[in-house]
Amino acid sequence: MISIQTKIHDRYSVEFKTWLKADTSLLINKFAVNIWVFIPYNLDINRSTYSKNMFYRDIRTNIRLITPVYNLENIANENSEPLLFLRQSFLKLAETPDSNNIADFEYNIKMFSAIFKSSLRNYVFHIMGEQSTQARDAECKVLIIETEKVLKEYRNLFEIIRNGNIPKECSDYFKFGDEFLGNIVNRQFFRLLNYLKQHDSGVYSSKKEIFLNLLKEEILYRKERGYPIVDKESSNMNRDLVYRSGALKKYAESELFLNAIKKRDAVLVEQIYLSLAAGISMIFATAIAFSFQLRFGSFTMPLFVALVVSYMLKDRIKDLVRYYFAHKLKEKYFDNVTTISLNNVQIGWSREGVDFIKEEKVLPKAMKIRDRTPLLESDNRSSEEKILLYRKLVEIDREQLDKNSEYYISGVNDILRYNISTYLNKMDDPYVPLYVVSPDVDYEEVIGEKIYYLNFVIQLKYGEQESFKRYRLVFNRTGINEIEELF
Repeated sequence: MISIQTKIHDRYSVEFKTWLKADTSLLINKFAVNIWVFIPYNLDINRSTYSKNMFYRDIRTNIRLITPVYNLENIANENSEPLLFLRQSFLKLAETPDSNNIADFEYNIKMFSAIFKSSLRNYVFHIMGEQSTQARDAECKVLIIETEKVLKEYRNLFEIIRNGNIPKECSDYFKFGDEFLGNIVNRQFFRLLNYLKQHDSGVYSSKKEIFLNLLKEEILYRKERGYPIVDKESSNMNRDLVYRSGALKKYAESELFLNAIKKRDAVLVEQIYLSLAAGISMIFATAIAFSFQLRFGSFTMPLFVALVVSYMLKDRIKDLVRYYFAHKLKEKYFDNVTTISLNNVQIGWSREGVDFIKEEKVLPKAMKIRDRTPLLESDNRSSEEKILLYRKLVEIDREQLDKNSEYYISGVNDILRYNISTYLNKMDDPYVPLYVVSPDVDYEEVIGEKIYYLNFVIQLKYGEQESFKRYRLVFNRTGINEIEELF
């Protein structure tokens, strides 16, 4: 199964998160993603001004395991895998604090933290998606009870190792997890409160005090443990807290990120084709030299002229043949290949390539989904959109994935962030003056916003399954305004 989610990451970046779920009935799972980017002509983004290196500079890719899925209600259950694995790691550490048990202890703290983060977020989104106020009210009650249980169960585990002869770093690992769990509760509870305040005043009024009481208890707990808290009077805008929160997030989720080693793809094949190009051009030059030598003899002016001309044409032929092979290569090969490893064992690979293409090379269905307006279609005849195609193939070894993980992992997430700062260089000013006739005065000036559209048509393929998505990015020189899902 393959699916994709797109969101604005920051003012100048858009994120594509692709779920690649590997079927347990297949040993090898293959996925393909094609992204056509339709670029307005007036942005002057084309093959000459935007090279492959510039594109790869503007993207950032990460490959990580899909977080194991557990319901929030089950995490605090003493028989649930996350809590069971976590408790066992504490007991083993207390009994034998060797390097293996320390590593297992830290691993389970990270996994428990990541699983709780995912479960809590999903439950909050579930509440926000409820249609009934009565159901939402009941779900909020469950959320508070289960969250308190998880925090209590985690924090009580420290008693197992409190008096043991464990290294100091193990105590730090526990505190990292503890602080991270508190950060997640704080973030998700305020997210839910903001939503309820705007969309369900009844539930907000009845549950606000309970939510805030739990958050106040967390503030007192954080103060006791020496964890940083938000300070309204902070002289540096709480930057130390923000930095630490980001570092803890990376720490807690680090076990999910896979080791990915990227290198150029098809280097040997490329060199063979380039050698063929050089050989063909040399054959041409040698054939000219031999034929003139046979006809006019050695050390004659015609032979001299022929050698000069053949040398000139040889370089042009070499470049033309290289250009031909390069375009043939891009259809079958990719720019980069990345090996994907888990616990130093390769579980798959991915290949990626990018290039500008002509409209006739775009899949007809993709062009149909692009769905240009009549005005744009007319304008496109004189100032055509440029089309950038980003291709990706991913292969996952289901057997190796299962062998090298304690938890059941459904697959991997391929995360691509695309920074569009390069597109802003030749934009017009974001605001333009407009005028309107007013009944009180002759006329008055109002401000209009000038925007640009960047269209993404995405093809997702897994086996016989195929689906398409279309997103439209609305942006101008100030950055991204919004992203719209149109198909």
